[in-house]
Amino acid sequence: MLRKVTTTGVALESVYVQTLQRIREQRGDRSRLGMEVLMWVSHAERPLKIDELCHALAVDIQSTDLDPENIRPQATVLGSCLGLAVVDAETSTVRLIHHTLQEYLSQSCTFPDAHKILGQVCLTYLNHKLVRGLPANNVSNLGDMPFLNYSSLYWGSHAKMELSDCSKSLALELLNLGGNHIYATLLVQQINSSHYCSLPHHLWPSLHCASYFGIDDIVAALIEREGCDINQSDCKGFTALMWAAQQGNEGIVRRLLVRNNVNPDKPNDYGGTPLWIASYGGHEGVVKLLLARNDVNPDKPTDDGRTPLWVASYGGHEGVVKLLLARNDVNPDKPTDDGRTPLWAASYGGHEGVVKLLLARNDVNPDKPTDDGRTPLRAASYGGHEGVVKLLLARNDVDANKPDSEGQTPLWRASYHGHEGVVKLLLARNDVDANKPDSEGQTPLWRASYHGHEGVVKLLLARNDVNPDKPTDDGRTPLWAASYGGHEGVVKLLLARNDVNPDKPTRDGLTPFPTASFSAYEGARAERF
Repeated sequence: MLRKVTTTGVALESVYVQTLQRIREQRGDRSRLGMEVLMWVSHAERPLKIDELCHALAVDIQSTDLDPENIRPQATVLGSCLGLAVVDAETSTVRLIHHTLQEYLSQSCTFPDAHKILGQVCLTYLNHKLVRGLPANNVSNLGDMPFLNYSSLYWGSHAKMELSDCSKSLALELLNLGGNHIYATLLVQQINSSHYCSLPHHLWPSLHCASYFGIDDIVAALIEREGCDINQSDCKGFTALMWAAQQGNEGIVRRLLVRNNVNPDKPNDYGGTPLWIASYGGHEGVVKLLLARNDVNPDKPTDDGRTPLWVASYGGHEGVVKLLLARNDVNPDKPTDDGRTPLWAASYGGHEGVVKLLLARNDVNPDKPTDDGRTPLRAASYGGHEGVVKLLLARNDVDANKPDSEGQTPLWRASYHGHEGVVKLLLARNDVDANKPDSEGQTPLWRASYHGHEGVVKLLLARNDVNPDKPTDDGRTPLWAASYGGHEGVVKLLLARNDVNPDKPTRDGLTPFPTASFSAYEGARAERF
């Protein structure tokens, strides 16, 4: 059957139907076990390791603890599905025998209640007495509980897709513990990794968790409880509304906003509001809901000056940018504390659509530099974003040769990173000084030579206004830079020039030859002479 599935590709669906029928016809418990294996492998939120799968299959829904006798041997688990699932030798993860089987099982009606069942299993496991008794702040030495991580991270995903009465009851039982359960520690670590603070258990409220996952019925039940603080913050200042906004859970945002006591504009510890967070994630539906409120400031910046428009521009979220630009109370040119405008952010990210929207505004300065003199054009040149560079160069009010505080022009930056397309665009301009050095005397040619960008070196050497032998302030020539970096191709290009001195020393007396790290330098030099 394996050869038939993986090599012929003939009548695969028929093969799957026949094999599934054989699985169902197995004697004893193997029939149920085989089908459950396929259900888990085809509907889990991530690939399961074999030991995780064995423990998941051992859970009896609504049981109070895991019966060790239910944990089947791996060979039994795999054998029950008649070869349709195998273990990857390198990762120990269980996978289906062929990608078409995943498609078949997902699209067919083989497992209509898959997410309901998976959610119930996860929640049952987390409510087991042994699991509930684990210290919430200790996630080490959990090797004998391999299913704990998956159930902690994904119970909500399955429950959101299909919430049964059983799942709702189990979820509320789990959430009654607030953050005093190990699942909360594992979940927060997964969400925020090392960027999140060490979270006190009691500051990961149940409402935050339900809002994060977007389980509407659970949120509705929690906010009706006596004493529920809908504006409660965790250790980073995040409210339940913020978690819903971050995940783009429109239904939860809508449910929370109808509460009279909700604060829709409450900032977190760094000044980000729910609107700011939704704009950052590009969640248009949530942004619309929040902008419809009179008590939401659409231009409120974080502590470092980034507005909702700024982060939407930075992320390239055109739909959100359009919504914000339609507001009269949004400043489209408002810079951050270090002078970076929304246009700068969009240019840096290479988001042409957003750049077009911002350039269409009369109240946007297309050449506004940051505090250290970096213009949107320089930002786009830095990233090699040719489309954005073209848009900016089409403007009469953009200085294509404008240096930053270190003397680095857009051409200098594009040459540094080897962006040939941008270099070509800039060299086509009459107002670009192709030989302009930075504050240390490094020209665009010097930088391209140092990094071995042969294509850029060729473009620059084709210019009559480029001095191929111009040294830096300490006397290092482009040939010296290429030799130092061991870039044979660039060395050959420079040595082919009659106006390059191959023996020109630096201020401390070093010539290109001693810095070369390959014998080809001598050969190229011999060819010249």
